Amino acid sequence: MIASATLSPYFNIKLLNPRHVFTTTKPRRKYSTFSTKFHFNHLWNGFLQPKSCSLRTVLRKVGDDGGSIDANPQESAAVSVGEGTSSSSSTLGDNYVALFVRMLGLDHDALDREQAIVALWKYSLGGKNCIDAIMQFQGCINLTVNLLNSESSATCEAAAGLLRSVSSINLYKDIVAESGAIEGITGLLSRPSLTSEVKEQSMCTLWNLSVDEELRVKIANSDILPFLINSLDDDDIKVKEAAGGVLSNLALSHCNHSMMVEAGIIPKLAKLLKTDMEGSKVFRKEARNALLELIKDQYYRILVIEEGLVPVPMVGAAAYKSFKPGLYSWPTMPDGTEIEQTSKGPSKFGASELLLGLNVGENAELEEAKKNAIVGRTQQQFLARIGAIELDGKRESQSDIPTDNRLTLLPWIDGVARLVLILELNDEVAISRAAESIADSSINEHMRTSFKEAGAIKHLVRLLDHNSFAVRSAVIHALERLSVSPSLYHVLEAEGILHPLVCTLKRSETSGSLMEKTLDILARILDPSKEMKSKFYNGPVNGSKMGIDAARSLNASAGLTGDKPVSIMDSRKELLDSTVITRLIEILKTSPSNLQRKAASILEFITIIEPSMETIIKVDVSSGLEAVFHQKAVKDKEADVEGQELDEYALEIEEAGLAVSAASRLLTKLLDSEQFCQKIDSTHFIKLLRKILKSDIPLRNKDWVAACLVKLCSISNPNVDFENPINMEVTLYETIPRLIEQIKLSLSPETQESAAVELNRIISEGVVDSTRAVASEVGIFPLVNLIEQGSDRAVEAALSILYNLSMDSDNHSAIIAAGAVPALRKIVLSQRSHWTRALRLLRNLPV
Repeated sequence: MIASATLSPYFNIKLLNPRHVFTTTKPRRKYSTFSTKFHFNHLWNGFLQPKSCSLRTVLRKVGDDGGSIDANPQESAAVSVGEGTSSSSSTLGDNYVALFVRMLGLDHDALDREQAIVALWKYSLGGKNCIDAIMQFQGCINLTVNLLNSESSATCEAAAGLLRSVSSINLYKDIVAESGAIEGITGLLSRPSLTSEVKEQSMCTLWNLSVDEELRVKIANSDILPFLINSLDDDDIKVKEAAGGVLSNLALSHCNHSMMVEAGIIPKLAKLLKTDMEGSKVFRKEARNALLELIKDQYYRILVIEEGLVPVPMVGAAAYKSFKPGLYSWPTMPDGTEIEQTSKGPSKFGASELLLGLNVGENAELEEAKKNAIVGRTQQQFLARIGAIELDGKRESQSDIPTDNRLTLLPWIDGVARLVLILELNDEVAISRAAESIADSSINEHMRTSFKEAGAIKHLVRLLDHNSFAVRSAVIHALERLSVSPSLYHVLEAEGILHPLVCTLKRSETSGSLMEKTLDILARILDPSKEMKSKFYNGPVNGSKMGIDAARSLNASAGLTGDKPVSIMDSRKELLDSTVITRLIEILKTSPSNLQRKAASILEFITIIEPSMETIIKVDVSSGLEAVFHQKAVKDKEADVEGQELDEYALEIEEAGLAVSAASRLLTKLLDSEQFCQKIDSTHFIKLLRKILKSDIPLRNKDWVAACLVKLCSISNPNVDFENPINMEVTLYETIPRLIEQIKLSLSPETQESAAVELNRIISEGVVDSTRAVASEVGIFPLVNLIEQGSDRAVEAALSILYNLSMDSDNHSAIIAAGAVPALRKIVLSQRSHWTRALRLLRNLPV
């Protein structure tokens, strides 16, 4: 229980009743203006500078000025100036707290309230004991929040400063928030012009409050977020620090991420983090922490990388001790390209390489990507050799994150070089994390090219033979992401990637995800369509081998030199191993559609490098093809898809269509071999392909199905004509839908005209059900649009097709609904060249 204390005969201070702190026992004595000001100044000085004089001295001065303030009767004798103890100072402050809290009341004028809040703010800077003394009076925080509406900058600064001090104590955070401080500060910061001091104190209060998760959500949902982001451009570094601190705390809650990203936080933080700005390390740390929280989401990670920052794992300074630079070797480019040697030999301590990096800007012959790679490598290797590569990471360590998961963000030049440097270390965990970061960062052509120029590919390929499964998995993931760029295909192949990938393919114990990524890389590098072009890079090549000159040309385009062409041909020969082909056929039989497509594409590539196809024919490839054509997703149009989600079904049909198209291409290629044609059951495959032709797979995937079906039919029965049922089905289910799609979607008038003329030819020749196929494919609407906007020849063909469709009364409503009547009347009235055809069509319609 706190005893009551009497500070004045005019004010009875009752601490037992915090809601009614002051009770007036006598009316206030009126002082002159000079006396009042002098009286308050003594209180002020004694409150803010308690060590300058004793409590008894201050009270005696106030009493001499006309007031009578009784001291504590138990107070010891007076202490001379400069000899006050800490106990006397505390007594002085505690006794004046109640008086200044009372002066915050709405019944006092603005000047008194301003002086009182400033006094309390300065007093709160004394530590937790001082804050506890203030918080004995519960109404103090409410009165302080009310002062945030003041027009005085000093008052607002002091009020926000006091709230900052109080909110720094965990015990009082909820009290500050419940008093409406967040709303008050939001309103204060929405004013058009504020001093830097007011901004700093206000945002530091929010910084303290945002430590609590519930309060973080409340702050983010207010209108303060745009102001915080705009404050990142403020000239005052303390304002920047406060804004960065609040945003860093807000980013700790995942539910705030979308609002923050939509408000434009990523470009602002990334720009400030990339800039070599003289200022506080606190701000850079908070900006980095905010972005590190955001990159936990894969989509926001892409946005951060697009702004030029790369996530790099913190592996510990000890891991870099295994880095061994080539001290006695001549400097080379990061990707391994040799540099022409001069008469001067290489430096024992690597000075040649360092000077190469420092003077790279003067070499105008180098591409910009190579210059950046050299600069980045030089900087990172220098830091590693002097043991300073992760000093910043130690100071800014994320203590609440496990060591194996800590990340930092570096500008892309340094980040790419750092990741490549980690690949050269002996730490398996560090290598795995670096490879995963490379995979995550390979989001566009610029980043993939940067990793290539930095020499990442040669290290990743080397690590494919690593003993650790975790390392191999991470490395294949990185290579799979890099292989998206067509410009890197030949680089990957020239670095010898085929051999380890083929070995991975042979292993029966390879996991599903690892097998999928392996097939991804192989299918991209061994693209059959690109291989046909490359075989004639320097002219036609006889036989199954790529010409040496052609192969060397491909390597030269990839920036590689030496005897790589021979190794490329040797590695391709490994694909002809019966074990590899058997494994691919097994994938065709048992794997999902996406893997079947890639396996079929690789098998087609093998038929190109071995035109005789003897190796494939010896294996039962037809069983694998049959499995692809028997997919569950390949159904008739009348099939019931109830019970299956529409999106899921569409995705399944899309993947099935790609697999069927790749298998059809492979089968079409295999039909060039007489030996294969004698082994295959043509009738069975014709039946399968006819069913696929009528299925729901996308139209663009039916072209190879139709081509393969026609070829099978010609092989099984060379004397076929147009009336053959198979040819008719190809026309109805592939040709007509494709022509209608060209009329509907093509932006080229020539393409639309050619499609309309071809469609008119098919219908005019009387192909059974051709008009019904046009109507079922919603071909009437694009034909009506064509007679309004097409060329004369296209209009003529469209009118002829619509006339044939109008012979069936079931099509009348669709033709009228498509707007044909106004278009036809316009042609007739203008007496254009085809007005007679338009008139005949109008007479057929019920108008």
